[in-house]
Amino acid sequence: MWATRLPYLNNNAARIVTETLIETLRQRHGFYLFGYVLMPEHVHLLMSEPKRQPLSRTMNVLKTEISKKLKGERKQFWQRRYYDFNVLTHAKFVEKLRYMHRNPWSSFRHYLTGEEGRVEIESHWTWKRRERSSPPHP
Repeated sequence: MWATRLPYLNNNAARIVTETLIETLRQRHGFYLFGYVLMPEHVHLLMSEPKRQPLSRTMNVLKTEISKKLKGERKQFWQRRYYDFNVLTHAKFVEKLRYMHRNPWSSFRHYLTGEEGRVEIESHWTWKRRERSSPPHP
């Protein structure tokens, strides 16, 4: 039986909490985030496999920590499982990223302007910043 999706992420405070926790987990579990979108009732992440934990553990921790902050008196915040999709080609990567960026609360602004947000996005902007800040190679 499917849980009903409810718009628990449909306010700025919930989106800020969610972005902050995504960034915390990105650092702690060691994955790259290439794009994301926060929808009123769910989240899409275009990410690498985490270096320090299995993906299932990372997603469980993310859902648990967001739920602790936002659940309140609700019986359940998230659907019981997450759905993953392996992106194996550049064309599919672009397709998924474009889908995300057609929505307002996404990583689109970063890709357009290089603006840093609450979540570090792996992009050409991020790479350029790293190149400028790293010491020259001998």
